[in-house]
Amino acid sequence: MIPRTFPPAAGWSPDGHRIKSPLEYSRGSDKTWVYGALRIRDGTEVTYCAPSRNSDGWVQLLTHIARANPRGRIRVVTDNLSSHTSCKVRQWLARHPRIQQVFIPKRACWLNMAEGWWRLLRRAAFAGQTFADTDEITHAVDLATAQLNTHATPWIWGRPAPPTRTLRRKFMYCL
Repeated sequence: MIPRTFPPAAGWSPDGHRIKSPLEYSRGSDKTWVYGALRIRDGTEVTYCAPSRNSDGWVQLLTHIARANPRGRIRVVTDNLSSHTSCKVRQWLARHPRIQQVFIPKRACWLNMAEGWWRLLRRAAFAGQTFADTDEITHAVDLATAQLNTHATPWIWGRPAPPTRTLRRKFMYCL
C-alpha cells in the first residue's frame, strides 16, 4: 500500500461558482506491506505491517503467529514466494520446529483460504480511504483486524449449502 497525497478540496467563489484548479496527484516514496495470517479453526487473524516485502517481514509475521498460538503444531499454508523459502526463513523454522510451512501448488491460488480473508480486510481497511503516510495505513489495518476478529467465525472451504426452505403449510391432496 502506498500513501497518496491530494491537495485540499476546492472551495466556492464569492459569487457561488466552483473554483477550478489543476489536479495534483502524487504517490509518496514510502511503501508499506501488509502481512497476514488466518486461523481457520476460529476465524481470527494476525496482521503485521512492514516497510518492505522480504524475509525479515515474513519472519516477523511467523513470530507474531507463534505468539498468537502458544501451544500445538502450526501449519502455515503459503505460496511459493522467494522470501518464504530464503535461508533466513529456513534457519528460523529450524529453531522453531512446531511451525511448518506448507506450500500450495503453483497456479492453484484458489486453494488458499486466506484469499477470501484478504478481500474482507482490503474492504474493511482500504476501501474509499486516502492515507497521508504509512502510519495511517498501519492504524487502518490494526483497526480493521480488531473489528474483523470481534466477529470471527470458522472458515470453511467452498460455498455454503443453500438454505432449506421451510413450508408454512403442508397440503395433502387426496384422489
